[in-house]
Amino acid sequence: MTSALAPLFSSPGWELLQAWEKRPERRSTNPLALADALRSTGLAPQVASAVSAQLALRDAAEAKFGPLARRMFFTRDTLEQASRLAVAVRHAQRLRRAGTTFLADLGCGLGTESLAAGGLGMRVLAVDIDEDAAAAAAANLRDLPDAEVMRGDVLDLDIQDLAGRGVDALFADPARRTGSARGGARINDPQQWAPPLSTVLSWAEAVPALGVKVAPGIGHHAIRADLHAQWTSVDGDLVEAALWTPPLAPEGPGRSAQVIRDTVAHVIVDPTCTSPQAPVRPAPSGQVGAFLAEPDDAVIRAGLLALLCEDLGAHLVDPRIAYLTGEDLALGPFADVFEVIDVVPLRTKVIGATLRTLDVGHLEVKKRGADIDPAALRAGLRKYLDADSPVGAVVLATRIQGSHRAVVARRVQDVD
Repeated sequence: MTSALAPLFSSPGWELLQAWEKRPERRSTNPLALADALRSTGLAPQVASAVSAQLALRDAAEAKFGPLARRMFFTRDTLEQASRLAVAVRHAQRLRRAGTTFLADLGCGLGTESLAAGGLGMRVLAVDIDEDAAAAAAANLRDLPDAEVMRGDVLDLDIQDLAGRGVDALFADPARRTGSARGGARINDPQQWAPPLSTVLSWAEAVPALGVKVAPGIGHHAIRADLHAQWTSVDGDLVEAALWTPPLAPEGPGRSAQVIRDTVAHVIVDPTCTSPQAPVRPAPSGQVGAFLAEPDDAVIRAGLLALLCEDLGAHLVDPRIAYLTGEDLALGPFADVFEVIDVVPLRTKVIGATLRTLDVGHLEVKKRGADIDPAALRAGLRKYLDADSPVGAVVLATRIQGSHRAVVARRVQDVD
């Protein structure tokens, strides 16, 4: 069996791909139309399809990989599960700080983790059972002399043998979706991942330094007590959780959140949380103050709202709602801060009347704990806006002390 990417690694596919990368019209050309145009020149259908599909995948991959995406190779499935480059670099930095020299990247996908580790001088062995993934990884690691790519089932590997070859750290990314051929559905049970989480963690018996990328929705109870679990967001999007064994976790067992904004990473960790299974500390709640903060999802998933409240001198608007409030909330990386203008019943006419008195021209609608459609509410409020006004506002639909309310506010950076 030959990889679907194979036509891109030889002539004329390689040359055509490079040539189209330099053509400005590539972004405005429909992939199907491009494939048809290439076939009309006599090009083999499989080559035409591979070139047009790869250009489209590179367009999509720029959100995760930036300009580097234009030199990389992808499949739909590997791109879906791939770590963002900024996150993989943070993984590699953790590995390097722990003294890693030879990383085995098991279930490597398109090779992002290997690419980051190799870029920091580590030797890497990248393994994946999928033929297309292994082909993509080999192409993406082509400039790293100390990188080896192997196609195979990680379950067939002798981890003790890898240790004997000098591998001193493992990173695993179990498949957590059914694959595009079966609808790409998420698999929530860690024991149904490929390989199962318990199997992956057992590899630490041979190579104690082990990191595992897992779904950000993983329950705290499903994480082994001796591990450190870190949830990561990138520019507001929750993208992953990762589990680290003690040799790679100077923080010790517990939970933390890593928030990456504009390529800069910020970490919040609760020193009182000494196990990932520890109950989430309750945060205080009370009346809405002069400011309201929306915590990053990584902080919420890590169960660190109480710590964030302490750091900001804040409390929750409701015991079950992850909005913080206080009289003086400083800007920081772990929450977006809003100045509260008014708190009104969650009814369109009442909200609209408030917006009209403020001469609002553009509006953002957010929700937490309220069963509404933000787009529908925004559409209903459009008639209360002044299209010529530069004034911006945010409506946060939520529940406050058991009642549905709308907080009308401005982002702090929008306030003069």
